[in-house]
Amino acid sequence: MIDFTRYIGRRPGTALNRLLDDTHSKHLGIKMDTPFTRVLILLILGALFVAAYRLAFGLRASTNMNDYWPWGLWISFDVLGGVAMAAGAFLIAGAVYILNWKKYKCIARASILNAFFGYLLAALSITMDVGRSVVIWHPLIMWQINSIMFLVAVHLVLYLTTLATESSPMVFEKLGWVRTLRFVSRIMIGAVMFGVALSLLHQSSLGANYLIVPSKLSPLWYSTLMPYLFLVSAIMMGLSMVSFETILTGKVFNHQAPKDVLEGLSRGILYSGSVYLVMKIWLLISGPGVGALFSNGFLGTMWVIEMAVGVVIPIILLAKEANRKNIDSIFVVSILVIVGVLFNRLNVGIFAISGYANRVGGDYFPSIMEFILTAGMVAFAILGFKICAKYLNLFPETHH
Repeated sequence: MIDFTRYIGRRPGTALNRLLDDTHSKHLGIKMDTPFTRVLILLILGALFVAAYRLAFGLRASTNMNDYWPWGLWISFDVLGGVAMAAGAFLIAGAVYILNWKKYKCIARASILNAFFGYLLAALSITMDVGRSVVIWHPLIMWQINSIMFLVAVHLVLYLTTLATESSPMVFEKLGWVRTLRFVSRIMIGAVMFGVALSLLHQSSLGANYLIVPSKLSPLWYSTLMPYLFLVSAIMMGLSMVSFETILTGKVFNHQAPKDVLEGLSRGILYSGSVYLVMKIWLLISGPGVGALFSNGFLGTMWVIEMAVGVVIPIILLAKEANRKNIDSIFVVSILVIVGVLFNRLNVGIFAISGYANRVGGDYFPSIMEFILTAGMVAFAILGFKICAKYLNLFPETHH
C-alpha cells in the first residue's frame, strides 16, 4: 500500500504546508498561465457553448446523426476510446494494492487520475448523446437487468465513483482531513479489488453492446468474441496510455521517468498485443476469410491500417529487447498503440456500420459541433490533470 502517514501531519494554511506546496510546484516546473493553457480554456468554452446548444435544440440541430447512424463520434471516440484509455488504472492499481508490486507505486496516482478523467469524459459524452439528457439518471432507479446498455451504464457510474475514491487521498492530504484520509487508506484495497472487477466487466461489456447488431456490423469486426477483443485491446491501450503519460509528464513536469517501470509496461504491451493479434488473425481466417480484406475495399483498408499501426508495428518494435529498454522507443510504441486502438473504436462504432447504413439510405460525417465538443472535453481532461499536478501531490516520489 501507499504510505499516507507521512502526509497526515500536514494542515492547510500553515507555513510548512505552503512551503511544501511551493517547493512541489517549482520542482515540477508547472506554470498555469501559458499559451497552451489558454488554448485549452478556449476549447472548453467552445464545448460549453455546443453543450448548451445541443441541450436546447436537440441532437438533430447539433449533430449529423440520424436513425441509421444513432451513434457517432461522441460514442465511438469519447466513450469507447475514453474508457479504453482508462484501462491502465485497474491494471496499475491492482499491481500496487493487490499484488504489492511496489515499483509501480510511483505511477499509481497519475494512472488512476487519468482514468478518472477518461471515465468522466465518457459520462459527459453519454449525457450529450442521449436524446433526453434530463433523464440520464433513470437507469440508477429503473433497472432493466436484461439490457446490456443498462449494465454499461451501471458499470460506468460505479467505476467512476471508485476512481474518485482511489484519487481522493490527494485531495484529503491537501485539505488536511486526517480522519477521512485514514478511513480511505483502510478501505483502499477493497475499493481497488471492486474497481478491478468493475473495469474488467465494463471494458468487455462495451464490446458486448455490438453483439446485438450482427446484420449491421461488417464481418471484418463482428464476432461473438467482441467482449474479449475489447478487453484485451483495452489492456494494451491502458498500458500504452500509462507509458505515454509517464514519459510525457516526466518531460513536461520535470520529474524522472523510471526506466524499470517503463520496461515492465512495454513487456505488458508486447504480451497483450501478441494475444490480440492472434485473436484477430484467427477470427479473420475462421470468419470472413483473408479475401474479405480485398473484397471489402475501403473497409478492408481500414482493418489493415488499424492492425498495422496499433498492433503489428508495435509488436515488431518491442520484440527487440533494446527497444523495450529505450524510453524513446517505448514512447513511439505507446503513441502507435493509442492511435491504433482509437482507430479500432472508430472502425467498430462508425465505419463498420457504413455498409448497412449506406444500403438503407443513411450517411454520416461528424458535424463541426461534434468535433468541438469532443475537443473541448479532451481539453478539460488535460487541464484538469495539469491543475491536479500543480496543486496536489500527484507524484509522491518527487514531492520532496
